[in-house]
Amino acid sequence: MIDSPAIARDCVCLGIRKAARAVSRRYDDALRPVGITSGQFSLLAGLAGEAGLSLGSLAERMGMDRTTLNRNLKPLDAAGLVETRAGDDARQRLLGLTAAGTARLTAALPLWEAAQAASNARLGSGAWPGLAGQLARLGSADDG
Repeated sequence: MIDSPAIARDCVCLGIRKAARAVSRRYDDALRPVGITSGQFSLLAGLAGEAGLSLGSLAERMGMDRTTLNRNLKPLDAAGLVETRAGDDARQRLLGLTAAGTARLTAALPLWEAAQAASNARLGSGAWPGLAGQLARLGSADDG
């Protein structure tokens, strides 16, 4: 017989997904006044200060596949927050923030900082670096 309560209680994947949804909601709520989601904030921040980052490099930095990244960039492009230009190789797309994207990120930063402080307070003083390391190990591609 399947012990559903035990699976729900003990499953690492389920626990992390539940926590991720709750944390995402907290950041989404904080960023709502500037009209972006937590995922969009992360993409804008990932492009900040870059003269031209390739789609592949941004995908690797964000830990997502290129197809998902492309889909997530579309609303930012439509809103005029990111720009795309051809690289040296015609197949390469280089990404960057527009002036509007930089302004939106700048407006969002204090809201993100408040959500960040609230999240760190929930974790406890100094807990994030250790947890970040554990999550990185858990999410590494090396299953050996």
